[in-house]
Amino acid sequence: MSNNRPTFVRWRVYSILILASFISYTFRYNFSTAAPAMMTDLGLTEIQWGWTVAAFLTSYALFQLPGGFLGDRFGPRRLVTVMAVLWAALTAVTTLVPSAEFASVGVIMGSLILVRFLAGAAHAPIYPATNPVVVNWFPVGGWALPNGLSSTGLNLGVAASTPLLAWSIVEFGWRMSFLFLSPLGLLLAALWWWYSRDNPEEHWAVNAEEIKLIQAGREEQLSADSHSISLLRLLKNRDVFWLTFSYFCIQYTFYVVLSWFFYFLVEIRGFSMTDAGWLTSAQWIAGAIGAAAGGWYCDKLCRRIGMRWGCRLPLVIGGVVSALCLIGGIYHPSQSVAMFLLIACLFFNQSVEAPYWTISMAIGGKHSGAVGGAMNTGGNAVGIFNAVLVPWTAMTFGWSFAISSAAILSIVASAMILLVRPDHQIEQ
Repeated sequence: MSNNRPTFVRWRVYSILILASFISYTFRYNFSTAAPAMMTDLGLTEIQWGWTVAAFLTSYALFQLPGGFLGDRFGPRRLVTVMAVLWAALTAVTTLVPSAEFASVGVIMGSLILVRFLAGAAHAPIYPATNPVVVNWFPVGGWALPNGLSSTGLNLGVAASTPLLAWSIVEFGWRMSFLFLSPLGLLLAALWWWYSRDNPEEHWAVNAEEIKLIQAGREEQLSADSHSISLLRLLKNRDVFWLTFSYFCIQYTFYVVLSWFFYFLVEIRGFSMTDAGWLTSAQWIAGAIGAAAGGWYCDKLCRRIGMRWGCRLPLVIGGVVSALCLIGGIYHPSQSVAMFLLIACLFFNQSVEAPYWTISMAIGGKHSGAVGGAMNTGGNAVGIFNAVLVPWTAMTFGWSFAISSAAILSIVASAMILLVRPDHQIEQ
């Protein structure tokens, strides 16, 4: 009887990719958690530290599109394995940056910027590489939930690892903490290489029923030629353009929360350090729940009303409600109401992640890695823009306006997504 039921290998493979998302953000934001200790040890000012942060964000944005092409060309099994090894190696190499008593500021800055630039490039392909896995391993109409769970992994990575790493830095110093963290990348690489395969047919544990389930309705949806797509054709596609622009706008809110919320809550809104810490943790947990919920809801709508509106509606709702919660959380006089609204803001902001990535897969088909890379280039380029614009806006118009202005772009993102046709696959 059990032989007639589909196996669940697709979910086992994808659970490792969710773990990869968790570990990626653990490695990515260990740098932020260690900032105070590193700045003291390396003798860096806040402005100098900002340049090292910009180095990561710049390469992370620049290598999204190449990462997508690499995922389509070499397959996610090889790409994710190499990335995980690089995460481990670069985290360990960071500990070799000399302290202020042994080197000049120029040497320290040059070393740190180089390492962070390489780290950004190594992390960049993780989400474009996710696209081919979902497209190859999950049935059409069931892509959004896996994407949502991947975003859940990154949210939990920030929420769970930050307090542990902070404790480790206090107890052992930032260099030893980075060395303790480094082997996680090697363990991930070994696990992923052992169990994952680029296609279900290549996996020893997949039965015929699971392959049949995955392949259902695939011929109609994935009609694009499997040959590589030209960069020019990709960039000229109207759906790719509007998708990338919309994702650029919605990610502005994400980077506001990521980069500026803690400072805003303590210094401007008047929260205590403890309350701000709990609120920040609660936001990321809410974001994790929102990402999974958004994926489930998107899949349900896609099966009921089709890909076009099944993907669009969650994006419109999530973008608009997130904007309203952000404005309310910034300006409401009650601290408790403000906390609730700011937590809800990230819940709805993250609920749109799965629909965005599902659209990139629907448009991309066999080229989903490249389309996802293009979209995520816009989504992360805004982080550089955000780093410059927020403090300037705060200095000119005040912090409340600087933070709440992200709501404008969130609403713009909801409007722009209506120009994207998820049921129009890119052509060769």
